[in-house]
Amino acid sequence: MKPLDPRLLRYIRAARRYIIFLAGTGMLIAGLIVAQCLLIAHAAGSLIDGEADLAPILPLIGALLCVFAARIVLTYLQEAFGHRAALRVMADLRTRVLRHAGDLGPRWLANGRTSPTVTLVTDALEDLEPYFVKYLPQLILSVTVTPFTLLVILCTDWVSALAIVVCIPLIPLFMVLVGRMTKTFSDSRLAAMQRLGEQLLDLLAGLSTLKALGREQGPRRRVQELGDDYAAKTMRTLSVAFLSGAVLEFLTTLSTALVAVEVGLRMVAGHLGLAAGLAIIMLTPEVFKPLREVGSQFHASADGVAATEQAFTLLDESAPTASGPRPAPDLRQATITISALSVHSPERDTIAPYRMDASIHPGEVVALRGPSGAGKSTAVLALLQLLEPTHGSITVAGAPLAEIDQASWWSQITWVPQRPTLVPGTVLENLQTGIGEELDAAAALTGFDRVITTLPNGWHTRIGQGGTGLSLGQRQRLALTRALVAAHPLVILDEPSAHLDALSEELVCQAVRTLRASGHTVLVIAHRNAIIREADRVVDVASGVAR
Repeated sequence: MKPLDPRLLRYIRAARRYIIFLAGTGMLIAGLIVAQCLLIAHAAGSLIDGEADLAPILPLIGALLCVFAARIVLTYLQEAFGHRAALRVMADLRTRVLRHAGDLGPRWLANGRTSPTVTLVTDALEDLEPYFVKYLPQLILSVTVTPFTLLVILCTDWVSALAIVVCIPLIPLFMVLVGRMTKTFSDSRLAAMQRLGEQLLDLLAGLSTLKALGREQGPRRRVQELGDDYAAKTMRTLSVAFLSGAVLEFLTTLSTALVAVEVGLRMVAGHLGLAAGLAIIMLTPEVFKPLREVGSQFHASADGVAATEQAFTLLDESAPTASGPRPAPDLRQATITISALSVHSPERDTIAPYRMDASIHPGEVVALRGPSGAGKSTAVLALLQLLEPTHGSITVAGAPLAEIDQASWWSQITWVPQRPTLVPGTVLENLQTGIGEELDAAAALTGFDRVITTLPNGWHTRIGQGGTGLSLGQRQRLALTRALVAAHPLVILDEPSAHLDALSEELVCQAVRTLRASGHTVLVIAHRNAIIREADRVVDVASGVAR
């Protein structure tokens, strides 16, 4: 990432406001620093030379105290505003990354990108805070305080200014050399963190299976190795940061000492006044300080910079789907027409589905039937605007689906995928409704009322990520109950009876009949004949070979 990546300003509005604020406060701080040094030099020089006693100096001391107070206030405001800006930017960036990852589609996420994306939006972007709070203010000061103080020194004594100009290039040179090394270590640390996160997520997802097989202790060594690798890379990154800070500190101290020596020799020789010499000696460290701090704070924020670069790389990927300008037609009256729909699978030379034709009329139950891998779920993803068809078209009341606004389209659809999304919380929180007659009726239809009686706290029983604490069949019933409670005009069920026994399957059929009787359109992916028999229309889905 560049010192100030233009993509940060392009994507994040809060970052633009923060940069403008830093530029304004940076100019004020530059003026205060120069005023502070000149006030001290003038007051001390007058006292030492005996040109004035303490009484005439008191106004200068009062002005100096005001300068100190103003600098403290500005520094506090910078840090306070920096923390708030960092939180807003991290929240905005997380939202953008998650939404864009969703726009890129399930296939993009399934291609080994889910766990790195989760790690990126959870832990990795947390490291962005030092970049905003520490690094950016120093970067702004380096382009405000450094040139302004150097200009004041030039107006006071051009020889000292020339010496500073000769020494200044050494600091950026070493910053670049050490910064490249630090970036390599930071990228390596981020990759190690993502590998560890991926392993842990996979382990947690399959922990119940491993425990059932008595193999829950097996992955311990692998997780330990990944943790040790992450810790080692973190320590290497920190060691480079400390060493680079020491190098920059040594260079700035040496440069300041050179200027102080030449100023002292010229003051002894009588070629430079006491007040001017004191001002130059105090201003010289202020010239180098922002540059030194930029290098030091860059290494402290390098992990966040690496994470942000990954986020921008993800955001720069073109999404295969786009939302159109048209509002979605009312699905209680609109017919959905699928014509010659074909989707090519990039991982294999297969087209699934291949030239699929279907019509979904309002109030009908339509079943998609076909062997595994035929493209039934893929057709649903295309219908949901989560996947762009390779060939063919989908129209709604004659309007191309690609031209329909995604938000208005999704607002009329209830989707129950093969793996329902269940979040940590209570059962009732996952249903997103309150206890009442409607919920009781829906639970009775799906058989989830009998599940509730077995749970320790009923509707208020807590479950984990993905429904941990419930069996696969219970999770499916919970998802079906949620679909009945919040049913929209079009209900899509992806193999709703896959994890259910024959008795539970009959309950699913009853739920489908209830949806149809209440005027809902139901699109169901089914393998079992019991569900297929409930359909008003059956669409056979087949795959083909890419040529």
